[in-house]
Amino acid sequence: MTDENKKEAQSPQDGDKAPEAAAQPKAAGELPGSFKFIIGEKLGMTQLFDAEGSLMSASVVKAGPCRVVYTRTPDRDGYSAVCLGYGHKKEKNTPAGMKGVFKKIGVKPIRHLREFRVVKTDGAEGGQTAGLAGRFQAGDWVDIQGVSKGKGFAGGMKRHNFAGQPASHGASDRERAPGSLASRRSLGRVLPGQRMAGHLGQDKLTIHKVKVVKVVPEENLIFLNGPVPGAAGTMVSIMQTVKKTPKPPAQAKKSARKEAVKAAPKKK
Repeated sequence: MTDENKKEAQSPQDGDKAPEAAAQPKAAGELPGSFKFIIGEKLGMTQLFDAEGSLMSASVVKAGPCRVVYTRTPDRDGYSAVCLGYGHKKEKNTPAGMKGVFKKIGVKPIRHLREFRVVKTDGAEGGQTAGLAGRFQAGDWVDIQGVSKGKGFAGGMKRHNFAGQPASHGASDRERAPGSLASRRSLGRVLPGQRMAGHLGQDKLTIHKVKVVKVVPEENLIFLNGPVPGAAGTMVSIMQTVKKTPKPPAQAKKSARKEAVKAAPKKK
């Protein structure tokens, strides 16, 4: 058999192997720790003691391991963002358009997706994993975003913290009434935005400047000081806070010394 016949005989076999090679997952690396965000599942609340022995309430979130599903760039999409995914779902429940996205990075269909806006996407690639190690540590300040508990139809006192009306002089049916809703002659109607009874909860909320109490990277657990929006089992996003944070003790001492030196009278 000539060399040309050998190549022709081998070409169908190589074509059969090509799709299998394309389906193999990429060499998954680790998302750099400079990307200060992650998504996870709220587990509940507990109590912890700090170094001084004070008792504090802490929300427990199982954050990660997440996967980088895709990235957005200004040249292609008009903005910069990194999309993280958490959890898995059945392939039959996945839209056809997303099946190719997951197949490209070699993972099963992911249930929860969340885009995070960033300045640059340098170092972030599809298929990377994102965990807590090197991303967050005790003492960091973060913002928490989630969906609050839905409480159905609620009255004005529960929904807007109204004080109610006096219960004297036999007004037994006015104690939890919202009061007047509109004027009489001027407009004769209820203005838009009037605080009244209605649906309460099930809103996207962001809690700013929450302190990280403890991080357990081996178990993908992060403990946050205070409550977190949503019920147990719901998804929350953890991001580096956009608010001003207090300086560490060492930096605070240095800044205090500099201010003292500036305020001291100059020697003649």
